[in-house]
Formats: sequence, C-alpha cells, structure tokens
Amino acid sequence: MNLAITSANTVSGKDNLLVLTDSNKLDWAKDYLSPSIATYLKKACEQGVTQLFLPTEKSIVLVQVLKKEKNKSTQREQARKDGNEILEIIERNKIKEVTVINHASSDLTYDYVEGMALGSYQFLKYYKDAENKKNALEKLRVLKSSLSSERLEELKNVVKGTCKARDLINEPLSYLTAEKLSEEAVALGKDANFDVEVLHKDKITTLKMGGLLAVNKGSVDPPTFSILEWKPKNAKNKKPIILVGKGVVYDTGGLSLKPTSNSMDFMKSDMGGAAVVLGTMYAVAKNKLPLHVIGLVPSTDNRPGKNAYVPGDVITMYDGTTVEVLNTDAEGRLILADALHYAKSYQPELVMDFATLTGSAARAVGSQALVYMSNAKESVKKKMEASGMATYERLVEFPTWKEYGEMLKSDIADLRNIGGSNAGAITAGKFLEHFTDYPWIHFDIAGSAFLQSSDSYRGKNGTGVGVRLIFDFLNNY
Repeated sequence: MNLAITSANTVSGKDNLLVLTDSNKLDWAKDYLSPSIATYLKKACEQGVTQLFLPTEKSIVLVQVLKKEKNKSTQREQARKDGNEILEIIERNKIKEVTVINHASSDLTYDYVEGMALGSYQFLKYYKDAENKKNALEKLRVLKSSLSSERLEELKNVVKGTCKARDLINEPLSYLTAEKLSEEAVALGKDANFDVEVLHKDKITTLKMGGLLAVNKGSVDPPTFSILEWKPKNAKNKKPIILVGKGVVYDTGGLSLKPTSNSMDFMKSDMGGAAVVLGTMYAVAKNKLPLHVIGLVPSTDNRPGKNAYVPGDVITMYDGTTVEVLNTDAEGRLILADALHYAKSYQPELVMDFATLTGSAARAVGSQALVYMSNAKESVKKKMEASGMATYERLVEFPTWKEYGEMLKSDIADLRNIGGSNAGAITAGKFLEHFTDYPWIHFDIAGSAFLQSSDSYRGKNGTGVGVRLIFDFLNNY
C-alpha cells in the first residue's frame, strides 16, 4: 500500500482539508473559509450537493456531506463509498496530502477513511511505467479528535492485511507458485511477528495427505502446507481458533479442463481463501489481538500434466477416508479436507475455512455476499453475521441438512467428490463437514474474491474479501 496514513494533532492554514459534515451543520466553515465561500457552501448544501472542491488562498478544502441512513450498516457502507468517490476529485486535482476532520454528527470517520484507503489500492508491479501510474495522493492525515491514533493504527493494519490479500490474488502463477506462497507467508510472519512453519512435499507425503498429493500429481511444482501461528501470552482462549484457506495458486480444472474465456483466465484467483488467511493473520498479529489463532494453508496448482489424477480415480485422504474422484475440477475440497483433518490435532475451539470453492455459490449470491455453512452455536453465527453487516461483507447461510450428504455417496468408495448438478455449493460444504469434529464455519467466497469490473472501494480483480470480516469477528470475539 503506497498511501501513508498518520494521525494529526492539529491543522494549519496551509493544510489541505477534507471536512466531513452534515448539510445543516456548517458552523465550522468560518474557521477555514472566507465568508463568500462559506455562503457558496451553504447554498450548495441546500441544493443537495454532497462533495465540493473549495480552493482557499493557501490550500484546498474538500467537503463531504454525509448522507443520512436509517440503517447503521448501510450508513457505514455509504461512508466507505463516499470515501472512495472523493478520490476522483483528489486525483483529478493532483492533491498529494490531505487531512480529514469530522464535523458531522455521525461518527463515520473510521469508515470514510477505510473507503479512501482501500479505494487507493493499486497493483502496479508489472507495469514498466508504474511510477507514472501511481496515485497522486501520498499522505492521508486524520485529526486525532476525529479518530484516535489507536483506532487509526488498527484500521491501517486491517487495510494493509486486506491489500496484501489483494496483492497475492492478483499475482500470476508465473510468480506465485505454491512454494512462493509459503515464502510470502514467512515474510508476513516476520513483519507481523507470528510464527510460520512450512511442510514441503516429503513431509506431506510422510503424513499421507492424499487429497493435496492427488491434486498436485499433474504439476511440475511441489505442494506446500503452511502453518501460521499467533499465540500471545495474554490469549483469552485456551483452545485455538483455526483459519483454513484454499491455496490453489492456479486451477486449470485438471483433466476436467475448464474453458479459457471467463473461467480459466481468472484462475490465478483460486487461492483467494489462502489470501484471507494470510491477510487476517497479519491484521490479527499487527493489532496484537489477545487470541490464539492458527492459519493452515494447503497449496498447489491443479494441472492436467505428468501423472495427473483422473476422473474415476479413488484416493485415500489424510484421515483414511476413500474418495472417488468424478471431477478433477472439484479439487479445492480435496486439499481443504486434509487441512481440516490436520486441524483436529489442535483440539480447536472453532475452525473457519475459506475457499473460492464453487460456481454454484457465485451464481446464488453473486458478488454481494459470501455463502456460509456451519455447525457452530447460534450465538457464534449471530456474531459472525453481525460482523458481516458491520463490514458489509454480508453472509447468506446455506443448510447442512443430512440429505445433502446422501448425494455424496459413492458406489465404490466412502465418498465421491461431487454431489451432482444441483445444490453444488451445499454438497461441497457437506464434503468438507465430513472431515470435521469441532465447531466449524465454511465460507464459499467464489462470487466476491475476484471481480471483473470495479465495485467502489473493493476495486477490480482481487478484493481481499474476508479479511475485514474475520478481523471484526475476532476483534469482538
């Protein structure tokens, strides 16, 4: 993230200001604007203008009139979108620094700055003229009286975790192999002071992680299994909370080959679940949450080369379950299943898995929500849904009825890896549930992890969806 975000104790007449205000609360204007410009501001607000660019003798004053919403979560989301929208004015006028001050009655500074920070994200690594493409805005200061330095620091770390997740999703396979993903985890651990252990192919083979090894059979690159751990001395939970992320760094579909157009060409994003885990672990550790949290990331690419596994194969999973593979493009659940079984060794308090798992989930809820399935207590699910509304990474619960599990019965093995043409997102979740014996929440983020067109502060391409949601949940756990 190129944008520097800092707290400010005071402002001077030379500072460019971004003032958050109500349309009928403009007493502050006399402190920053001439009488004539203040009069212009009042008339503009009366006419319904919500964003203004007001040049003064020594600086610029940007004004954001915050919209009133009855629903708190909708109001917070609108503030984020407003924050993203003001960037257009800032960029158009090549403003390099701005200080945010809240004179509105609503306490929406956090959300507004969050929208600005996330909206300013850029992935310029592969442009030869990257310097020329950089945003004009370099420094964003926030007055401490509008947002405490502690809250701002928390926000910066969550934004950075989200942007790191975006970076990883946007990286092509030519850089981000399974081994490189594990190296990225190690680097984040050093930055945020959490521990990382990487299991390589020899160890994965010794453990007999049959799902991960089967998917990897068609690849020239070895798999990895990364274990990330944040365990502060003041952890409130005796048993760890575990995050599991699907790390398929590229998915061709294997021998069940995907079509290229609008499918395989975006499959560098199939490790979006792993990105959630890495980004969340970063935010948790940097903000020193008093929780013991572990991240598990099984990783490989899925290709049709070498001795690739084929439809009709029977593989033995890490827990001993035999699985009839009827579609090699249903590979994410195979590597996640091994990780979910591995999680049992920690006797966890709660396990959450994240995956761009099914087109079925994407078709059901589009890009505006995440599908989830769970056997956790209702109180836990309610807290998670509250975090979904707070961050506007909203959740739709799909059922875990036993009848869906019946659809996974095989004629020759314990399970088959697909359930049929209907209820694909649910049967995928039921497959994963088989490998759990603890409170569990499954998130299918296929519709929202990677966007082909821009969506406000979420941007285009990798969104980092899930990081803000899970951090909010853990922060209020």
